Amino acid sequence: MTDVINQPLEATRIARTLITDWYKEHFIGIYLNTRTKIKKAELISLGILNASLVHPRETFRPALAISATKIIVLHNHPSSDLEPSEDDLITTRRLQQAGDILGIELLDHIVFNERRYLSMKEKKLIKKIR
Repeated sequence: MTDVINQPLEATRIARTLITDWYKEHFIGIYLNTRTKIKKAELISLGILNASLVHPRETFRPALAISATKIIVLHNHPSSDLEPSEDDLITTRRLQQAGDILGIELLDHIVFNERRYLSMKEKKLIKKIR
């Protein structure tokens, strides 16, 4: 495992190691310090073929417990289609707003499959709130 996350590909490589069943959606958090050094990476929610239950409370609980200042969230799309759904975009906005309130920056939300990824930050779907 890399110590520091500088690119979405590095985060995606870590997330792929946490997938237990490529036919189910996995929602994963990578928790970082101020220098983007990994403090923890874990599965937040295991869903079904086309959905997983995600709430800011469960997403940020580990960040608060370990005093992480930044977070990257990722989830796989079992369909292999990397285009974020409307639910993905709504979830991202909710997590970004919750993180802003808590002082924990959402750096990126990455959708991935076994071979490729889509970074919402690179696609400009995540913007600075401040």
